[in-house]
Amino acid sequence: MSSLLCGLIGTGIGASLTPSLHMTEGAHHGLDYEYRILDLAELGLGVDDLPELFERVRGAGCRGLNITHPCKQRVIELLDELSPEAARLGAVNTVLFEGDRAIGHNTDWSGFRRSLDRGLPDARFEQVVQLGAGGAGAAVGYATLDRGARELTLVDADPGRAGELAETLGTHFPDRRLSVAAPDRLAQVLEHADGLVHATPMGMAEHPGMALPAELLRADLWVAEVVYRPVETELVRTARASGARTLTGAGMAVYQAADAFEIFTGIAPDADRMATHMDALLSREAMAAK
Repeated sequence: MSSLLCGLIGTGIGASLTPSLHMTEGAHHGLDYEYRILDLAELGLGVDDLPELFERVRGAGCRGLNITHPCKQRVIELLDELSPEAARLGAVNTVLFEGDRAIGHNTDWSGFRRSLDRGLPDARFEQVVQLGAGGAGAAVGYATLDRGARELTLVDADPGRAGELAETLGTHFPDRRLSVAAPDRLAQVLEHADGLVHATPMGMAEHPGMALPAELLRADLWVAEVVYRPVETELVRTARASGARTLTGAGMAVYQAADAFEIFTGIAPDADRMATHMDALLSREAMAAK
């Protein structure tokens, strides 16, 4: 049985489901797979301590790392190479140690792209509105355009941030129309949209509620969520009640993990099996919360 050591670096990640996803799938492939949580807060460290922690992990024989908030940009300076997508997005969530080289990848965008393909295979993507241009915004915006969106409108409470993201995405998709709208114009831009991508923290356990009025949802508007804990966010429930097609955030979480698993191991995982395992973990979590 092959032995493999990987881990996740970030803050507030003690309850992450990623280790179970990776190690359970690894067991199916005969791997002795150890996946560790390296929570900066629990270790008494800050982002400035990342270089030292990074080298310590590398020296321990780690094969790969997943990187999350607040280290996805900071880790770039520690790497020898970036995948094309990681370079375009300016963010890394997966690092592979290959010999003496550290190579950065981004599976957030590919995870969301695969989730769109699987959950909304025949949906129209002519006009899409994305609510949120922050942490997840670049990855899901890139994925949405890669999926074929001809027009993407970014709506964010910080118009400067939305404008910067629109400019960045526009350089990679020069044949698409990128625009920015203030939150008070959300109803107007959604009126003729085919779909809504939600990429704000609203809906998470610590940020309950919805980032838009329920009356803006309708049956002919598909809705794709990024939040997956809880998997049934208020937005997903309300959109379904309106008759809209919905995509939960669980798909992105599973597929980004599946893509990272293949980068680390060189083995194509069974994404459906990983999705089933994720559903079981989330169901168990929901039952425990009652």
